[in-house]
Amino acid sequence: MSFNLSFLRSKRHLITLALVLFVTLIAPDLFGEDAAAAAGEGEKKTLMDKIMDAGVFMAPIGILSVLMITLAVFNALQLSKKKFVPPGLRDAILANMADVRVRSSIDVAAQDPSYLGRMAASSYPLVDATDPENLGRTKVEDAIADFSIRENSRYMSWIGYFSVIAQAAPMIGLFGTVAGMIMAFDTMGLAGGSDPSKLAGDISLALMTTAGGLVVAIPSIFCFYIFKNKFNQLVANAQETAIEGLELAIGTVNADQQLAKVPEGISEG
Repeated sequence: MSFNLSFLRSKRHLITLALVLFVTLIAPDLFGEDAAAAAGEGEKKTLMDKIMDAGVFMAPIGILSVLMITLAVFNALQLSKKKFVPPGLRDAILANMADVRVRSSIDVAAQDPSYLGRMAASSYPLVDATDPENLGRTKVEDAIADFSIRENSRYMSWIGYFSVIAQAAPMIGLFGTVAGMIMAFDTMGLAGGSDPSKLAGDISLALMTTAGGLVVAIPSIFCFYIFKNKFNQLVANAQETAIEGLELAIGTVNADQQLAKVPEGISEG
């Protein structure tokens, strides 16, 4: 039971994403069926029929929906704990640094392509053995920060595309709606009168593009914040591990000095 709960907690972001995609993609069809059943008349159209009737403006929205799903799968595979802070590598680095085996930590990290491995391999060579009190902590922390700045932009660029899709899809849908409304009123003007049922049908098809844009934009917004928060958490875990290893080494080097500074009689008390 505890294993199942821990598994669900570790995959909560993917579960939330799947639910959002399911609701946004399936809900319009369900609502369409309910509306047709309530009317009780006319030919019932499927969601695909409505999309096809909406015209060419649904094509770019469809392309954006495919891109959104592709990005979601790609980021879900990229932003994993195994690719950022593998438990085995974390334990090996902390164990080596606790014994002040800095070279061994660098060698282990250099053989691992994960985020933590590359971070440790680029920052730990700056450990200064001539500074036993801090081991060059400032330089190491600066190297960790520089590494994060270089690497994070590459990951955030893929996550940022969700924001682009979330803004572009509603605009394309609105453009399609405006174009459809213009054509609907133009047809009404040329006919010299208005058929309410025909006008309602044209407006319904025009508004379909806006609905399609929102269906793509809403899950894109969720994906952006979900993957951004997950990425920030993984980066923070990697940085904390690298700094923790440095602190263990500093603590080991200065252990004897700290014991020597204990006032006489305190240890016996």
